[in-house]
This record gives sequence, C-alpha cells and structure tokens, in this order.
Amino acid sequence: MKVGVLAVQGAFAEMAAYWHAQGAETFEIRQLADLERGMDLLALPGGESTVQGKLLKDLGMFMPLKERIDGGLPVFAVCAGLILLAEKIDDPGSRTDTRPEQWFGVLPVTVRRNAYGRQLGSFRTIGTFDGKPNVPMTFIRAPAITEVALQVEVLSTFDSAPTAVRWRSITAFTWHPELNTNH
Repeated sequence: MKVGVLAVQGAFAEMAAYWHAQGAETFEIRQLADLERGMDLLALPGGESTVQGKLLKDLGMFMPLKERIDGGLPVFAVCAGLILLAEKIDDPGSRTDTRPEQWFGVLPVTVRRNAYGRQLGSFRTIGTFDGKPNVPMTFIRAPAITEVALQVEVLSTFDSAPTAVRWRSITAFTWHPELNTNH
C-alpha cells in the first residue's frame, strides 16, 4: 500500500513512521506536485488544524485533495486531520476562524476543538477500538466528536463520547494511534 502523508505542519513524521511500521510505502505531501505520485490512502496527521487548512489553501492543494476524498480516496485522519474532515466545527467563543471553507467538510460529524483541554491536559487511557479490547489511546489537545450522523460508525468511545469513527472510506480519530507502540 502507498500512503501519502500530509506534511505541511504537525506530527507527519510520526504518522509516516506508523504507516511504515504497518508495511506501507509512504511519501510526504508538501506541495501540489506531490499529489501526482498517486496513493492508496491519504494520512492526515495531528497538529494545528487552522494552520494546516490555511497552508492547504495557500499551496493550492485544498481542492485537489477534496476532489480525491470526494471521489473515494481512503483517508486515515488523526486529531487535526479529523477537524479538517468534519462537516461542522462547534467552537463557542473561539477566536480562530472556523468558517467551513477552511475545512474539507466531508465527514458527517461535528467536532469541538481542544475539548479535552490544553497540552498539559493530555492523557493516555486504555479502551476498545473496533471491537478490540485493551487498545492504548493517547489524547493530546484532542477534539471531541459532539455529534455523529446516523450513517457514521462509532469505533471507540471515552466517557460515552465517540473518539473514533468510520464513514465510507474515512477513518478518523480524536486520539493518536500512531503514538502507541501496540498498534
């Protein structure tokens, strides 16, 4: 499998290492020309969603990636990547620009940015993911999924709230599976 890892900002090195450990061939997507390489899966890493969205627009990659995602390209998204995919952002009182055109808006969920607290509020827990018990889950300034459309499959929860979802060819996490040794 060939995985294109968005590498404009964030934890793209960890994401590439994760997929390499799974036996995938990976490459970094830093500019529009990188999209010509072709990929079986797009990996959207954690980081700053506002910065990633702005850079995707500035680098001319936003629409070509959105068209590929709309066309069924499988996506594996973590934290900020989930925010980029969400149809709705629920950030009451936010000072950042959360206009929908800054995100892909292709995953029928609503997310709240930094819902689990600031960097110092980061934590690890053990949970069940896609029916598999004892999966380590690392939350770093994680968003919360506050609403899920009926057709979206919930793969994991924390305190009864969805933390990983699957819809069509998109799998998205509020936590960081790429940071855990037990994949």
